[in-house]
Amino acid sequence: MCDTACMSVNVSVRLDEGLAERLRLRARAAGESLSDRLRRYAEEGARRDEHPLITFRDGPTGRRAGLVGGPDVWEVAMWLEDLGSEPDPAAALVADGVVTRAHIDAVVRYRTPYPEEIAARIELHRRETAAADAR
Repeated sequence: MCDTACMSVNVSVRLDEGLAERLRLRARAAGESLSDRLRRYAEEGARRDEHPLITFRDGPTGRRAGLVGGPDVWEVAMWLEDLGSEPDPAAALVADGVVTRAHIDAVVRYRTPYPEEIAARIELHRRETAAADAR
């Protein structure tokens, strides 16, 4: 999740034995090291704290940001782009009943610090859709 060159630091953390074992099992099941799993949890936890309506979920194209109780963040961002000719794209999207204004605001706030992440997801979707349509 670090898009630019990142410096890493070692941090010592004490975990309860039961929690450490649960984390090891989950990491092993996903083919990750315990360090990778903890790093991902820390990154996602920090993002959740900063963006309370955002969660993270797995899927066929990997792990991605999504709205709590709603679609993926990239989907809402793409819909807003697609509605760009509307006088108020957010109002038009809310009128469709798929997301709330609070969800849209959460997407806009999340997209500000992570524009490349969202753009990459939208591009992947558009390419896959174009390839499927060409068949």
